[in-house]
Amino acid sequence: MKNSVKEPLTVNLWFEKDADEAANFYTSVFSDGEILGTFRYGKEGQEIHGMPEGALMTIEFMAHGTKFVGLNGGPLFKFNESVSFIIKCEDQEEVDYYWNKLGEGGNPESKQCGWLKDKYGVSWQVVPKVLYKLLSDSDKAKTGKMMNALLEMKKLDIAKLEEAFNS
Repeated sequence: MKNSVKEPLTVNLWFEKDADEAANFYTSVFSDGEILGTFRYGKEGQEIHGMPEGALMTIEFMAHGTKFVGLNGGPLFKFNESVSFIIKCEDQEEVDYYWNKLGEGGNPESKQCGWLKDKYGVSWQVVPKVLYKLLSDSDKAKTGKMMNALLEMKKLDIAKLEEAFNS
């Protein structure tokens, strides 16, 4: 059965207990960031969720055109690199901005090839749009040289990628 799309997907992010802090961080990083609403735990279900009545359960927010729900769900689940959010950047200034902002307080060892893990454990890919153009070029020798340069990088450097591609 095919449904007409009535509302875009919403991404749910499971946090142990800092969904509100994370939502405020993400809404400060992205220019369209906005907190949309919150829900609090009631006394119902405390034997299951273990959260005190009145504690923040979910916080809904917008960031970079995407709707998210942050859930304070306890320590049961953790983020991992199997899911990441790609930010396609126009230029090096934008790459630098998102890399620096999202990487603040994150694990420095989790940074490779434009990927980083932020201080909440969420994985991001900060990628210049030109990378897609370089990767799709029919000259495999050029794309290979560019890929070798990319594999040596943490934060992607557009000038160095283009230099490797054109060498």
